[in-house]
Amino acid sequence: MPSPLGTEAGFEEFARSAQTRLHRTAYLLCGDAETARDLTQTTLAKLFQHWRRAADADHPHAYAKTVLTRTFLAERRRRLRDLLAFTKTGGLGPARATEQPDLRVTLLAALAELPPRARAMVVLRYWEDLSVETVASLLRCSEATVRSQCSRSLARLREHLGEPHLYAADPHLHHHAIGS
Repeated sequence: MPSPLGTEAGFEEFARSAQTRLHRTAYLLCGDAETARDLTQTTLAKLFQHWRRAADADHPHAYAKTVLTRTFLAERRRRLRDLLAFTKTGGLGPARATEQPDLRVTLLAALAELPPRARAMVVLRYWEDLSVETVASLLRCSEATVRSQCSRSLARLREHLGEPHLYAADPHLHHHAIGS
């Protein structure tokens, strides 16, 4: 007999409890609220399709985060293929984001400069505070790859963001500072 968690009601309860966390991670990955909402909904739809398997997982929230991350990466690859096809046919390239002084916007812009896989590693490792081993497992790569990509990505972010002391004045920012 399936557990109550594996039922439709169990999924609805899980979705209500996980939606905010999934959306936050999606927003950090995408850098756009509307795209993050779409990614969160796509993730929840995929989870619903396979809910019995997800509910039986040791950690349904980690399972959901894996689905979210892999969906994000697959969507980025699809968009990149579409963009390359579009530019080869004479279309225009993507517009550059305008710079804004707000730190959150600045951080999101800096994250957006990273390739999707590197961005996912940084978000999962430093924002979600996952271990190198967990990130490697989620993204199906070696721990050495996670460490080296995160190291290079942090260097790029530091270069893009400038002097770290400019951002340390707000104690709330220090807690979530990338790489601290």
